[in-house]
Order: sequence, then structure tokens, then C-alpha cells
Amino acid sequence: MLSTPGIGSGLDVNGIVSQLMSVERRPLLALDTKEARQQTQLTAFGTLKGALSSFQSSLASLTSPEKFSANSAALSDTSLASVSANSSATTGSYDVEIQSLAQSQKLKSGNFASSSSTLGSGTLTIQFGTYNGGTFTLNPEKAAQAITVSPTDSSLAGIRDAINKADAGISASIINDGSGDRLVIASKDTGLSNALKITVTDDDGNNTDNLGLSQLAYDASASGVSNLTETVAAGNAEMVIDGISISKASNTITDAIEGVTFNLLKDEIGTTATLNITRNTAGIEKAVSNFVNSFNELNQTITDLSKYNAETKQASILTGDFTVRALQNQLRNALSEPLKTAGGGLSILAEIGVSFQEDGSLKLDASKLSNVINDTSKDISTLFASVGKPSDSLVSFVSATSDTAGGNYQLDISQLATQGAATGSIPAALTINAGVNDTLDFTINGTSASIILAAGTYNADSLAAEIQSKINGESVFETNNISVNVTQSAGTLTITSDQYGSSSSIEITGGNGELDLFGTAVETAGLDVAGTINGASATGSGQTLTGTGDSEGLALQITGGSTGSRGAIDFAHGFAAKLDQVINKMLDGKLIDNRIEGINAKIDDINDQRESLIRRLDDVEKRIRAQFSALDTMIASMTQTSTFLQQQLSRLPTIDSN
Repeated sequence: MLSTPGIGSGLDVNGIVSQLMSVERRPLLALDTKEARQQTQLTAFGTLKGALSSFQSSLASLTSPEKFSANSAALSDTSLASVSANSSATTGSYDVEIQSLAQSQKLKSGNFASSSSTLGSGTLTIQFGTYNGGTFTLNPEKAAQAITVSPTDSSLAGIRDAINKADAGISASIINDGSGDRLVIASKDTGLSNALKITVTDDDGNNTDNLGLSQLAYDASASGVSNLTETVAAGNAEMVIDGISISKASNTITDAIEGVTFNLLKDEIGTTATLNITRNTAGIEKAVSNFVNSFNELNQTITDLSKYNAETKQASILTGDFTVRALQNQLRNALSEPLKTAGGGLSILAEIGVSFQEDGSLKLDASKLSNVINDTSKDISTLFASVGKPSDSLVSFVSATSDTAGGNYQLDISQLATQGAATGSIPAALTINAGVNDTLDFTINGTSASIILAAGTYNADSLAAEIQSKINGESVFETNNISVNVTQSAGTLTITSDQYGSSSSIEITGGNGELDLFGTAVETAGLDVAGTINGASATGSGQTLTGTGDSEGLALQITGGSTGSRGAIDFAHGFAAKLDQVINKMLDGKLIDNRIEGINAKIDDINDQRESLIRRLDDVEKRIRAQFSALDTMIASMTQTSTFLQQQLSRLPTIDSN
């Protein structure tokens, strides 16, 4: 066997085989060309999906009604306050005077040699309320807080750290005034109703003397003991708006003018500033302009992938592709079909100056848009977002889903939502004695806990405030976002859950104070709202009623009013919402994915063909080489025979020609 092809024959076997195989490999090159085209199409559809996803992301802000109904606020003297307005604010002009800023109360201790000086240990109980005429009225919205001071924390610095770590609504710091260190305690919240009352359970057994931990006792009421000194009095923010005096506990005021938030910066009695509330036209114009630009970017991507150049007769990778045409048609149909039940006085984009051009892009007429924005009878938000417009002011649109059909829905209420409550059967005892009638056990909205009331003599209002404060301050209830409101009528107490619906309940389950304070209480569980939307029974949860059938997913909040017919709700998915749904189906459905799967299947098939062809080519090359090897061997043999014969002939006797 010859080890080197051609050695026996002198032929360039490798070169001949290589040229023959290059002809045999032409189908392989054709497969490579096919795969390259499929890969290009795959990249194109990936680019298309990315463009759709980017456009969908740009729609997110447009699906919110607030984006198109925002207002702006401007105060003529910005050094007095910063002001903002939301969509519920009414446009107009107001005269504003800021007479004083809200302050938090601050208290100081006596002088100590250093921050390591020892005061004492025990418990500090912090209550918040109002001092007036020598009496302290508890703030029922602020729960009492207990701070434990251990013997290891009994120094001035240790007590400061224990207070700050407890996060009990107060802060502590140490200030050196030149003669020694003082502990300064401040209420974290401003306002008259957040003044401090600090009672002490002192480990030395005396809770009111000026020794031990009781040095931090503070009660500025007529009969109270104050071992701390007030340095800054609690105070409300005082302002005058259009001649109306307003007093608020905080320098951030959200309920003086509906929809307007003030952040007061300084007071200046006698100085009047002008507040102007106007429509945020620039924000709306920008939102619509961004929508047009985002759509045009998507349209340009689709055009680049599918256009045909008639001059160069050059097609793009997706020219004539059915999937791309279907996608374009769906997008254009979603933008062209009028909204029949939007409820905002607008039904097509052309009404706000947005129209299609010949190349499929959108064009914005800014002048036409501006006119619509300034027309108070028109609501652009309904043209873009999914919005329901109730005719009843005590019915509000909450949300809808993609399954909610557009339409005009009639609302009928058969039952209003109520809150769980417990009402005493007797006037409450007004004297609370420790260990006698100071505990109450509750199960509120399914969660159970107990409270301990502070011993003392109350009036009916202050007792109601004490119970509310202790319930709302109980950690188990706080953790579960449970709160109550406690009121009294002729001395009889009522506890009402802040939650509406069938999961709302107040149960007084025990405690040594149950009979003295409530007798045999009447407990009433809350009810869910009930009714129909367009004659179909709806599902109630608290104050929220959610539709079924055509109104599937339409959620409405009914905050009051009466039973019976409650008017209509005009609902429609705006264009941004419709496009979002269409693109969701494109990205999550099969329109593009089927094409990608088909392309991948073709690529897999090409790879299978390539592998099969490579195997066949290997066999062909082996056969050709075997044939040339045989030829090489045969020629070598013949050459060898020829050489032998020549040698033999040369040895024959020479014939004398003579």
C-alpha cells in the first residue's frame, strides 16, 4: 500500500480530489446561503419584538388618567411656600398669607456633669395631646408609646439612645450649654395636638420626685408634675386663604384647598402672595407629542425591515412578509377605530390633531391639540387611558381589566358597605383603677390583642380617646394595619373599625374592664356593598363593587349615597390602553413567535441537511481517494513492470547487424 497519494503515479491526487470535492460541496454552500437568510430574518423579528416592547413601555404613563388631567400651582412668593396641585384641584386664583409655622414641642432636662451621668432606670410612657386651660386632652390619633430604660442604659447618653432606638414619636439629643449637659426631648410631629405628656414608672419607687428616671416626667396640666422645662411650645401652622383663617398641625398642608399641597417655608404676617392654579397644558402636550414620536419610531423600524426600493429594485429582509402586514394592520386598526363610550367628549385621535400620513407615521397638529386642552368640556384622559366616568359623585372608577368591554353601564345598589362596630349597653365608668377595670380584650377584623388603660379619672371624651389610642397603638393591630375610631354618646362608647365590609368586625372578648366600660355590648359585623351593573350581579368587597359579564373587571367604589339606581358609568379603553392590549397579544401570543418558531425549525432542518450532506461528502471523498489509490497502485505496478522489462531487454545479446 502506498502511504503518499500520487507517489506511485506521479499524479497530484490531493489537488485532483480537492477540485472534485469543491464541485460536490456546492449544495453545502447553498445551504449556508439559506441559513444566512433565515438567521437574518430571525434577527429582523428580534428587532421587531424589541421595537414593540419599547413602544409598549412608552405607553405605560399614558394609560394613567392623571397624566392628562394634572394641574400646576404657582405662588407669587416662592420663599413663603412650595405648592403643588393634582388633578382634583380647581383652576383659579387665591390670596395666601402665612402667619406662623407649625412647631414641635421641645423639652429640656436639668444640667448634668456629663453625658455619662446616671439618671435612673424604669419606663417612660409617652402620650400626645393638647394642653388647654390647665387640662391635657389626649390625641386619639396618636397611640401612647412605652420606652423601657434598663439599668445599663441609665446614663444620660444611654437614655438618649434608648429613646431614639424606640422610635416612639419623639427624639432625644444632648446639648452642652456651657454649664453642663442637658437632655433635650422633642416631639417628632408638629402641631398643638402633638404636645407631650411623659409619665414615669421609676425603678426607685417614686415616679414624680426630681430624682432617678422621674427627672424626665412632664405633665403641664394643672395637677401634673413637670420636671422637664419647655423650651419650644407646640404650635399649629396659621394661614389665611381668601380671608379664611386656617390652622393645621403640620407645615405640609393637603386639605386647605382640594387637590393642593402647601409646604410652608416661612411666616410673614401682613404679606399676601397670589396662588394660581392652572391646567398643566405643557405636560399634556408633551405626553401626546411623546406618544406620536414613540409610534413613529416603531413605524420607522417596521418600514426599514419591510420596505421595497422601486428605484434600486431592492427588497428588505421582511418585504411582503404576512406577519409584518398583519402587525401593521392591527396597530392601525387600533388607532383608527373610534371610541364609542369614552365619556370625555372625544372619540378619535384626529379630534386632538393626531392623524396618519401616507407613510403610516403619525402627525401632530399642536394648535388643534392646544384648543382641545383648553376646552373644559373635553377630557383627553379618556382618549388614551382606560377610564370610567360615573354620573354619581359618590361613585368613583377604581380600575378595569383588559376583559372589561367598553360600554355605558347602569349601576343599581341594593346594599351599602358598612363598618364593623361594637356599642356599649351602658354609660361607661369614668374611673379606671389599675388591676380592677383597666384591661380590655378585643378581636378586631379577625385579629386578637389586649390593651391596658392608664389609671385615672376621665370624662367620656377623654376615655374614648384613651381607648382609641391604646387600640391603635397595640403592636399586633399596627402590624396588621388595623385601626379603629372610638366615640361616645351620652357616655356610651362605640368602637368602629376603619375597615368596610364583611371582614370588618369589633368583638369585645373579655378583660376586667369589659362590664364597667361596655356592659353587654351590641356587636355588628360590617357588610359588603351589593348591587348590579347593567342588570348582572356584581361582586362586593368592602366599598368596591366589581362587575361580571361584559363589565368583567370593572371596579367601582361606592362611598355613600342611597340604595337604588345610581346612574351610569361610561367606560372605554383609550387608545394607549388598546395599543397596550394589542401589543401584549403580539408579544405574548403567537403572531411573531410562530414566525420565529418557523424560522428556527427551518434552521434546524438546514442543519440536519448539512449534517447529512457532510456525511455523504465524506463517503464520496473516501470513494474517490480509494479509486485514485487503486489507480496509483496499478500505475506504480505497471511502471515497475516496464522498468523490469527494460532492464531485461537491455541484457539480451547484441545482434551484429553485419
